[in-house]
Parts: sequence; C-alpha cells; structure tokens
Amino acid sequence: MAANEQTTAETFDQLDWYARDFEAERFVECVFREVDLTESRSHGASFERCEFHNCRFNASEHRDSAFAGCEFRRTSFFSAVLDGCKFTGSTFVDCVFRPLTVRGGQWGGITARGADLSGLDLRGLRLGDADLSEANLHRAVLRDADLSFAGLRGTVLTEADLRGANLHAVDLSVARLGDTRLDLAGAVLLAESHGARVETAE
Repeated sequence: MAANEQTTAETFDQLDWYARDFEAERFVECVFREVDLTESRSHGASFERCEFHNCRFNASEHRDSAFAGCEFRRTSFFSAVLDGCKFTGSTFVDCVFRPLTVRGGQWGGITARGADLSGLDLRGLRLGDADLSEANLHRAVLRDADLSFAGLRGTVLTEADLRGANLHAVDLSVARLGDTRLDLAGAVLLAESHGARVETAE
C-alpha cells in the first residue's frame, strides 16, 4: 500500500506481514485476525477503531503512529518499541506487554484492566482517564506521567515510582501500595485519601 492511502472496513486474516513497513498509511474500522506483524515498522501510520485479535507485534517499532479507539485481544507486544504513539481510547484484553519500550505518547482513556505492566518504564506517558483497575504496575516507572482521573482500584503499585506524576482526582487509597515512591504532592494526596487533613504549621 502506498503512503497516505486509506483502507476502510476490511478484514485481514492469518497474514504474514513480517517486517512490513507502514509509512503514513491509514486503516479505519479494519479487523486483523492472527496477523503476524513481527519486526514491522511504522512512522506516522494511523489505525482508527480497528480490532486486533491474536496478532503479534513482537520486536516491532512504531514512531508517531496512532492506534485510536482500537481493541486489542490476546495480542503480543513482546519486545516492541512505541515511540510517541497514540493509543487514546483503546482497549487491551489478555495482551502481552513485557518487555516493552515506551517513549512518551498519549494513552489517555485506555482500558487495560488486569494488564501486566510490571517493571515497565512509562515515564512521561499521558494516561489521563485510563482504567488500570487490577493492573500490575509493580516496580513500574511512572515519573512525570499524567495519571489524572485514572482508575486504580486494585492496581498493584508496589515499589512503583510516581514522583512528579500528575495524580489529580486519583484515589490512591484503592490501589495496592508498598514502598511506592511519591513526591511531596503525592504523599499529601495519599494522606488526604485516607482521611488526613494536611495543614502547614502556624
């Protein structure tokens, strides 16, 4: 497919797209089933409201590409690189994320309930309004990430680094904490979520 060409409402079944290059291509409301995208590359590509079922993005690299409003089921991102990518409003079910390299990007409004994101470096990632309920973020690095309005019920944040993260409207009391690293603002928020009233000394 040529760059800037658009494909709409097509189904791709059991295709071998190993090392395929996506250069500014656009897919809208397409379905990908058991498509092998191992070592594929994309730059400025766009996938809008697409479905990925049992696909493999293993060792693939994606730069400034968008996967907006997509659904990923039993899809593997093993050893993939996501550089400045947009996953706004996407849903992940039973996906493999580790190991994964993430360099910034917009993941606002994603649903990743129960996802294993442990140990990942997600610093600076925009995760506002994300549903991370029951997700495992043990030892994850979330420094300077935007977690405003994120749902963290049952989320494992043991030994996670949240320093500098935007935690506006986040209820840390429903998350599982332990040796979690917080800055002063985060510590105050945690205290207040447990009913404390933080005041400056007079």
